Amino acid sequence: MSVAEILIINGPNLNLLGQRQPEIYGYDTLASIEDKCVSLAQTLGVSVRFEQSNHEGAIVDFIHDARIKSAAIIINAGAYTHTSAAIHDALKTFDGYIIELHISNPHARDEFRHHSWISPVANAVMAGAGAYGYELATRLAVEKIAAAS
Repeated sequence: MSVAEILIINGPNLNLLGQRQPEIYGYDTLASIEDKCVSLAQTLGVSVRFEQSNHEGAIVDFIHDARIKSAAIIINAGAYTHTSAAIHDALKTFDGYIIELHISNPHARDEFRHHSWISPVANAVMAGAGAYGYELATRLAVEKIAAAS
């Protein structure tokens, strides 16, 4: 029996976590967040695959690939959250559980960040928990995968 996979997608500028606006995003790097999620996933009996791209088409490709390989997607689409109908449409083709994730609370920030193209196709939205939100989202995804089995 294969282990369920959770795909964690990270959008533009998230490769700069720990360096870019730490007063908003904190000091954790994407690599340290990935390490924590991989370790947590192992203890919960699933696998986690991390992807990051600054390019919208690559994110769409990650989602298409997940249709075959993944039971859940956790997506922090960064600024594409507020602009990408393409990512929205790709997520609509995914049959597993989808969690929209934000390190900060977009509703407490610039007005243009208040609209999400991801929310209408997500099963859950997690925002404002900092880097710890990735671990919370991983736990939720595992729970939903188990419930669907």
